[in-house]
Amino acid sequence: MTTLHLRLTYAVLLGAALAFALLQAMVMPVLPTIQDHLGTDSRQVAWVVSSYLLASAVATPLVGRLGDVLGRKRVLVAALCTLAVGSLAAAYAPNLGLMVAARVLQGVGAGVVPLSIGIVRDEFPAHRIPAAVGTIAALTGIGAGVGLVLAGPLIDLLGYRSLFLVPMGLTAATAVLAALVLRESPRQAGTVSWLPAPFLSLAVTALILATIQGGAWGWADPRMLGLYAATVGFGICWVVAERHAERPLIDLDMLKRPAVRSVNLVTFLLGFVMFGVYAYVPQFLQAPRSTGYGFGASVTMSGLVMAPMAACVFVGGVTAARASARFGPRLVILTASAVMALSLVVLLAARTQLWQIGSTLAVYGVALGVNLAAVSMAVVLAVSAKLTAVASAVNVNMRTIGGAIGAAMIATVITAGVEPGGPPAESGYLIAFATLAVIVAVASVLALTIPGNGDREPLAAVA
Repeated sequence: MTTLHLRLTYAVLLGAALAFALLQAMVMPVLPTIQDHLGTDSRQVAWVVSSYLLASAVATPLVGRLGDVLGRKRVLVAALCTLAVGSLAAAYAPNLGLMVAARVLQGVGAGVVPLSIGIVRDEFPAHRIPAAVGTIAALTGIGAGVGLVLAGPLIDLLGYRSLFLVPMGLTAATAVLAALVLRESPRQAGTVSWLPAPFLSLAVTALILATIQGGAWGWADPRMLGLYAATVGFGICWVVAERHAERPLIDLDMLKRPAVRSVNLVTFLLGFVMFGVYAYVPQFLQAPRSTGYGFGASVTMSGLVMAPMAACVFVGGVTAARASARFGPRLVILTASAVMALSLVVLLAARTQLWQIGSTLAVYGVALGVNLAAVSMAVVLAVSAKLTAVASAVNVNMRTIGGAIGAAMIATVITAGVEPGGPPAESGYLIAFATLAVIVAVASVLALTIPGNGDREPLAAVA
């Protein structure tokens, strides 16, 4: 592959990751607008976020495996087209049910990330793989931050439907470029094991439904106990199905490796915190002044407050390779997680002025960008070259599942005791932000379990 074609390939893959990230986050700051548009309440509208993340969690390994069997270029183009169709359906959804269905369709297209990582593994020189994978992973966080900023101006200039139609255009254009630029990857022998997918889907769905409904039903309600039992039961069925599959969607033996296991646990908690902040800090800012805590900010104004965070996620992402090369991924992940926790504690104490919130989120964003790239590089370095794509896909998947559960749980915390149609109490947000600070502090402690201090020699070459 020539240098020019390599650069074009990389640009297309970054475009695919960006399109996925925008759809992850662009709806988050406008959940109140979507709630009013669809005539639903603050608890049920959380499904607009959770359904997308849930579908992403199930589709990521499945689409990745389809890419192995059918060819990654072909499946990547199909995934991008699915994202575009789902975006079109979401733009014109008249009620919550159809909106959730459209978001599920969008989530099915989330396999673009592992497919892109697999193409990097196939096409790029070995010494460039860790940096390219880290950049793609970081871009999912960077793009999500950009989506938070763009949502308000898009609504102001082009209306509500532009939230979905603009990403649809980007996704469709990327699909065309992918079809023209990318080379087809070699196919692997074997078939797709479909059986584990529904069990994984049902297990995660039951857990998210229990998280969302816990505040309304009561945590000891028989329905809640039934959902938790279903989560465990379907989870066991998924493990058994994976064990007996000829070509498992997720290699369970790989997950037992200490480095992979530790990094994935940290990534799960990072996803929990990342999507909790993305979804509910804008809602805090948009709460009416009559609540006594809100700023009555417009969607555009809340996006501007979040803009420093989006920029700083990029800064953190591009500096992660050098920091990991010098200090090792373990120390970098530990420190970045601790800074994120401290930032959320500061947010609890200093939240009466917009500049306080914006500057605190900027520090949080740098640490988040470092973390997103560092955990991706740590996973790549923990496995052999042939396992790069699947290990990275599982790592992205852990963040997605963490985000789905985190968004649902934080929604439950914030809306606990809220009257139908009424705004959440300030205490709900404070408990939510404190919970996120504790979760990411736990991630910092878990970083200590990552074996060694990383492979500095390969990272030094990347840096």
